[in-house]
Amino acid sequence: MIRLNGKIDSNNAAEWEKKIAEQLEGYEGTSVEIDASDLEYISSAGLRVLLRIRKTHPQIRIFDVNPVVYEILDTTGFTQMMEVEKAYRVISIEGCEEIGRGANGTIYRIDQDNVVKVYNNPEALSDIQHEREVAKLALILGIPTAISYDVVKVGDSYGSVFELLNARSFSKILANEPEKMDWCVKESVALLRKIHSTRVPEGKLPDMKEKALSWGEFMKDFLPEASASKLLSLIAELPADDHMIHGDYHTKNVMLQNDEVLLIDMDTLSVGNPIFELAPMYNAYIGYTEMDHGQIFRFQGYDFETGLTFWHKSLSEYLGTTSEIKIREVEEKAGILGYTRMIRSSIRHGGLEDEVSRKEIEFWKDRLLTLLDRTDTLLFSRDELELEAVAENLPEVHTFVNERLEAADCPPNARMQIDVAVEEIFINIASYAYAPEKGKASVRVEIGQDPLTVTITFVDHGVPYDPLSREDPLLDVPASEREIGGLGIFLTKKLMDNVSYEYRDGKNILTLKKNL
Repeated sequence: MIRLNGKIDSNNAAEWEKKIAEQLEGYEGTSVEIDASDLEYISSAGLRVLLRIRKTHPQIRIFDVNPVVYEILDTTGFTQMMEVEKAYRVISIEGCEEIGRGANGTIYRIDQDNVVKVYNNPEALSDIQHEREVAKLALILGIPTAISYDVVKVGDSYGSVFELLNARSFSKILANEPEKMDWCVKESVALLRKIHSTRVPEGKLPDMKEKALSWGEFMKDFLPEASASKLLSLIAELPADDHMIHGDYHTKNVMLQNDEVLLIDMDTLSVGNPIFELAPMYNAYIGYTEMDHGQIFRFQGYDFETGLTFWHKSLSEYLGTTSEIKIREVEEKAGILGYTRMIRSSIRHGGLEDEVSRKEIEFWKDRLLTLLDRTDTLLFSRDELELEAVAENLPEVHTFVNERLEAADCPPNARMQIDVAVEEIFINIASYAYAPEKGKASVRVEIGQDPLTVTITFVDHGVPYDPLSREDPLLDVPASEREIGGLGIFLTKKLMDNVSYEYRDGKNILTLKKNL
């Protein structure tokens, strides 16, 4: 350890070099730590002293370098030749308001204009550098976020300082102004959709699927073999996706600053399927607080009912539907990954050694196994509804289809014709596809442009049957002589511009197309 102080210039550089050589005598080849906390100035003569030290001791670390000296070392390339660490401003968070908490750190307001994110890891300098880099990437790609302008020392750890003038988290807005619930939902989902529609250049962010596969591998020791295998298969079947996900998206990480909605806490930024985003969101509003409703108040600052309402309204807005069946379908998929993450995290932090944590793990495990039993894929589409093919679910189908027609400004007359065709096909599937048993059907709605068209596809796994193979009913014969049946598909063909059928991979696939 060598300690430098005062000024090192052409007047005293030779003296410093002699002093340092005496200290290093007998320690050739060892690493050298240089404490620069009291070094006020260094000239080129002093830099040459450092170079000569480096020749005999290649491993040099200079730390606690003040900003002026650091700039000299950086300008002359010394920061590339050796490890150089700035001296960091020391701040206190005692009495500061907590405005956000994530997996890697906690955010505090230190004054009206600024906040600091204090990292859990005391060796967080590399984490801070990573977060600053990904935050800049997000900003370049069009995601509104705050960029850290300073790194500080906070207790035994480090923090990043951001300017967030008069900013309030959505958690604080929901807690103090509950009448703004719908506004918060709309704004936070608009930002979430922007994030999920943003493509990221290859290699710039980690792939969340790789992390999720490691969660699945971990669970092999804690789930029945068949369930663990299914969990891994569900994750593995998710296709590669280069769209951005935040990874810790909840109301404490969404801020309102001067009427602009900003995203903070960017260290979890990655790429992947949106289900990897919805899983930690599920945990934030439901998973972590199911057994202890007070948990969400301690974390977000509002009660369990507020969190539950915000989550369901957000999922409805995100999926573009009020269909409870669709919302529940996606919620259960998110729950599978959510419970997996919570179980793994708790076990890794000694949860099996604590009675309360063991009860939580068992509860989460039961929920996970239940969801795995009734889920065949983690994939979901905003434009596809899967439900039991029973006549009682026709209103759900109509609601789902009409929400998409309304978004496409479908004319009222065309919407009525589509409603009739949808009813005829779905009731046909409900009545005959699985009789006398029951089964599922899916309805997918796609809107095409130039020209504007709507395509509705029905899929079931029932008995193979091509309804188009049936001859059209004879309309010019007396009613008493007509055969019963066939009117529904005939009416559908008349109302739609195109109707097609195929049987593929064990599925009946019937497609309706209407030009708008």
